[in-house]
Amino acid sequence: MGEPVGAAVTEPFDAIEVIRAKRDRRALSDAQVDWVVDAYTRGVVADEQMSALAMAILLNGMDRAEIARWTAAMIASGERMDFSGLRAPDGGPRPTADKHSTGGVGDKITLPLAPLVAVYGVAVPQLSGRGLGHTGGTLDKLESVPGWRAELSTAALMAQLQDVGAVICAAGAGLAPADKKLYALRDVTGTVEAIPLIASSIMSKKIAEGTGTLVLDVKCGSGAFMKDEADARELARTMVDLGRDAGVNTSALLTDMDTPLGLTAGNAIEVEESVEVLAGGGPADVVELTVELARAMLAGAGVTGVDPAEALADGRAMDVWRRMIAAQGGDPDAALPRARESHVVTAPASGVLTRLDAMAVGLAAWRLGAGRARKEDPVQAGAGVRMHAKPGDEVRRGQPLLTLLTDTPGQFDRALAALEGGFEIADTGSERARDFAAGPLILDRIG
Repeated sequence: MGEPVGAAVTEPFDAIEVIRAKRDRRALSDAQVDWVVDAYTRGVVADEQMSALAMAILLNGMDRAEIARWTAAMIASGERMDFSGLRAPDGGPRPTADKHSTGGVGDKITLPLAPLVAVYGVAVPQLSGRGLGHTGGTLDKLESVPGWRAELSTAALMAQLQDVGAVICAAGAGLAPADKKLYALRDVTGTVEAIPLIASSIMSKKIAEGTGTLVLDVKCGSGAFMKDEADARELARTMVDLGRDAGVNTSALLTDMDTPLGLTAGNAIEVEESVEVLAGGGPADVVELTVELARAMLAGAGVTGVDPAEALADGRAMDVWRRMIAAQGGDPDAALPRARESHVVTAPASGVLTRLDAMAVGLAAWRLGAGRARKEDPVQAGAGVRMHAKPGDEVRRGQPLLTLLTDTPGQFDRALAALEGGFEIADTGSERARDFAAGPLILDRIG
């Protein structure tokens, strides 16, 4: 299908010349980028033409100027939010900070992080999404809290930020609508992995959101979108550059996702674990990453001389969490949903657990009903995987290793199939067990 009749008369470019330029490894001009993003959003450039261009970008890349311009064009396709009206207690402008994770298994960090940062007077407008495939979605987790609602008007969002200091909600459809259309196309054309398009997709929404400081949690490993550390590092660097070029104080942590975060992967069970962290407990890796991201967000917002770990220990972060949940209709005291059925996976041998594969656990949780294959699919609030050991722990033959949770017991077989080969136990006296040491959670800091 070609361009609409008359397009050559009214349009400054045609799609074919833009495709050929990138196919032939030439940089696109600012005018070409602006036009092709806008024309695709308007329907002048057909899906098959944008598919060809996306594949050319995947194969031949983009330079920093091209990616920045592409991101700006995506932002220009919609509205931009403005938090300049938020006031600090002294009447001055209130700083804003946000975090974005590239997704993983058991990644519930946003839940304790947003109220923790808000304790220190920084407003946290955390516009989040839903899970797809083996990676969980923040909104899916929070919707397991009875009464909690993800959809807020702009006025309600601003009022909650001013009053409570933290909001976790769905992003409005008006932010970077070009990205929504292009993402759906990339998903069905084998071009999701193009780093320029990943970076511009994430950053167009985050820059349009209007936050002053942005900290990126770029994950790498088996359960991450980026399996290879070099690719994850390139993505992190690209996004940091995009943010800074747009005037947003941007930095990134490169973090490990070979092993799930914490001891839960699901929805309600991850909320439960997040509340444990807010109560001063919880798994050490979740606490570590929450505190490190909080420090980075606070430093970017100009807040120094504080230790966010103290606000977890003394209950201040929990107070903000309760107010944040209640402000969005949720009952912070309500019992969370529980799965009707469970199945325990026991350790097949005694020894040291030396591997617990994040992808295997994520797929199992997905198949149990915690995730979805399509955006419109429902999720089970109580479904997921509860882990009873992490790599480095000693286990005994027959002791519980994982508990699978679901309302649909017919899913257990598929979940168990996903877990085959997903964990390893080394004999206690073996060289592998003796020399085993869990790798660092935070692999690098960028920016």
